Amino acid sequence: MAHRSMRQTLGVVAVAVAVAVAVATQSRADFPFASEVVSYTAGAGSVAGFNNPLVALGPPERFTGEGLIPGAVTPFQPAFRPNEVVSLGVGGEIILAFDREVFDDPRHPFGVDILVFGNAFFTDGAFGLGVVAGIASEGGTIAVSADGVDWRTVVGLAADGLFPTLGYLDVGPFSTVPGKVASDFTRPVDPSITIHALIGLSHDEVVERYAGSGGGAGIDIGALGLASARFVRISGPSAAGMSPEIDAIAAVQPVGSPADLDGDGVVGAGDLSTLLSAWGASGGKNMAADLDGDGVVGASDLAILLAAWGAGR
Repeated sequence: MAHRSMRQTLGVVAVAVAVAVAVATQSRADFPFASEVVSYTAGAGSVAGFNNPLVALGPPERFTGEGLIPGAVTPFQPAFRPNEVVSLGVGGEIILAFDREVFDDPRHPFGVDILVFGNAFFTDGAFGLGVVAGIASEGGTIAVSADGVDWRTVVGLAADGLFPTLGYLDVGPFSTVPGKVASDFTRPVDPSITIHALIGLSHDEVVERYAGSGGGAGIDIGALGLASARFVRISGPSAAGMSPEIDAIAAVQPVGSPADLDGDGVVGAGDLSTLLSAWGASGGKNMAADLDGDGVVGASDLAILLAAWGAGR
């Protein structure tokens, strides 16, 4: 009996360990922020003390200035501490990596797949009331890559620019306390909104335009000719006078049914066609048509799609 009890105990422990490992693995696979600094070079004019690239890992800051000038991070009040942002300087560069591929998923809102968070902010034209007068941005060039070798530059998008980070949806522009309703750092702002459309808006109106998003510069990797990307490179300017600061990067999370492969809001014939065209494909758990995550597009994925048929109507 003692031996049987010991075996039973060991069996329970083994199952518990296996479950814990599976949960941990799943958590890492679902982590939507950068998990690795591939390289970092501080350029000329980078801000002294802001040269720790590890602060760019994980999610953006929601609350800044602890012990100094505490405040919620808003589009008017950015993160500013050395343990929150990393400075690039002229000729500086940081390369960050996700622990998984980020795919050009049609279920990503507005076609945006990756977000870059700096510490740009809106200038206030109403003396502490939070009315957008302009944006204090220090630029920074973004490039993305699937393999860390073939880089595609994102033209016309500043890393440290639109849209400034919003940590909470229920605080004022210069709040000194955290909010209770967190924004979503994996949901983009509508990229069709321009700085000109924001000029003159109050903080509350800006929050309304963000529509639950936490901000960030949005990248459509499909527009760059890529099906997926894992690496993000951010470079400082070539001319003196500006030094972009980087807080974090994030992978946009899909909305709607996973079986809505064509992103039209309904699971139907178009999705079936997409799945059948990928039948038998293998290449990782993040393939869009690999609905069960077993690494191969096959019968079980078809069953999931058919079970969701009509969803979204």
